[in-house]
Amino acid sequence: MGAGGRASSPPKQRKSKDDPMKRVPHAKPPFSLSKVKKAIPPHCFQRSLIRSFSYVFIDLTIASCLAYVALNYFSTLPHNLSLLAWPLYWATQGSVLTGVWVIAHECGHHAFSDYQLLDDLVGLVLHSFLLVPYFSWKYSHRRHHSNTGSLDRDEVFVPKTRSSLRWYSKYLNNPLGRVLTVGVTLLLGWPLYLAFNVSGRSYDRFACHYDPYGPIYSDRERLQIYVSNIGVLAMFYGLYRLVVVEGLAWVVCVYGVPLLVVNGFLVLITYLQHTHPSLPHYDSSEWEWLSGALATVDRDYGILNKVFHNITDTHVAHHLFSTMPHYHAMEATKAIKPILGDYYQFDGTPIYKAMWREAKECIYVEPDEGSKGKGVYWYKNML
Repeated sequence: MGAGGRASSPPKQRKSKDDPMKRVPHAKPPFSLSKVKKAIPPHCFQRSLIRSFSYVFIDLTIASCLAYVALNYFSTLPHNLSLLAWPLYWATQGSVLTGVWVIAHECGHHAFSDYQLLDDLVGLVLHSFLLVPYFSWKYSHRRHHSNTGSLDRDEVFVPKTRSSLRWYSKYLNNPLGRVLTVGVTLLLGWPLYLAFNVSGRSYDRFACHYDPYGPIYSDRERLQIYVSNIGVLAMFYGLYRLVVVEGLAWVVCVYGVPLLVVNGFLVLITYLQHTHPSLPHYDSSEWEWLSGALATVDRDYGILNKVFHNITDTHVAHHLFSTMPHYHAMEATKAIKPILGDYYQFDGTPIYKAMWREAKECIYVEPDEGSKGKGVYWYKNML
């Protein structure tokens, strides 16, 4: 690694109104959260129990139909077609189940219904089905929303400073190294985050989402962590019984590989929401909640925007108003864009290109040399 770095997107004049590489303003916004909220139609904050459950029903029905087709018809296909059918099933099923994960995420934000207990029950069942410790994630994710963009207190995809880069980083600063890094991150990033807090906030001792007495949680949250663990263990037991009855290959093909797709999408979506050359990060001397909440970017996943219930292209609005149901987020985003102005960031770069670009350009953060904002950090690339 060289002794210095270059800004992956140095300050420049906007070439067009939609130039995604122009840095987002880092000064305190000239508008308040209440002003932004007033621009949103009041009905966007209303949660409908029937409508929320309709998305659960639709997603689970599609997932069940996909599994039924795979189990009853793939074996009747010619061998070559069967080899093509299973990867298609894995990709499609994994995408649909990512939508199920997003609905459980809504429950964790109390955006599913007006009843907190019902939200937690639905979230616990759906997330446990996907081997996610619901309450454990709910509490750490809530702290992420409370501290977005903070180098000191954010909970996930906290960027490293140049001095904290690992010794092997310079050996991965090449195409092969980036392919390896991206591959490992998508395949193992989610379980490593849950088990070892990889890419998460630095704590003074070992942090784990399955540890009720870990530093992530307060005393009043510990009981719910046990409940989350019981939910995951119950799902593991159910999978074990399926393996006994149907065999390991059956479980891996029908459930295991789609789950890997879900995990990969979760990591990719979260990474690209908070990693962009135009986004600032702040240390404790500069961070404040509204600026941090705006330090995120909406992305375009094409048809998958709908499959993922628009968590991908309405994430800015979600960080400002996390209890808003996803089915109102598009309308809310359109309403707040005129208020946010240059503080709103959207990047329509194709996802595969954006993933590669961010893996290359967003290596570490540091303040601009000679800048007055020493507490404002920007992504840099290694020379």
